[in-house]
Amino acid sequence: METFTVRDLRERTGELVRTCESGELAMLTKHGRPLCLTVPVDDTLMRHGVDIALAVQLVRAGTIAPGLGARVARLSLEDFLPILAAAGVPAIDYPPEELEQELSALD
Repeated sequence: METFTVRDLRERTGELVRTCESGELAMLTKHGRPLCLTVPVDDTLMRHGVDIALAVQLVRAGTIAPGLGARVARLSLEDFLPILAAAGVPAIDYPPEELEQELSALD
């Protein structure tokens, strides 16, 4: 998640717009303190609202796990997982080497 200061709004407006257009979250700060969070307007936001769109974006970025994402979205994990899938966000994202370790442990 990219962070922009209030001063950056004047000097880096284009960069903030490109960040939003690419579907990424951005934090706006004032005097080093969070002021607001930009949530891209996408299909998830239009269908499900801000809570769910924010949760999906945070899970996509790897900032939070799906279980916490469900809590942010105010949903059960069972109801949140299909929304992640529809947004193309994997619920489990193991690095290949970690997955290999897990699978070998099962043998």
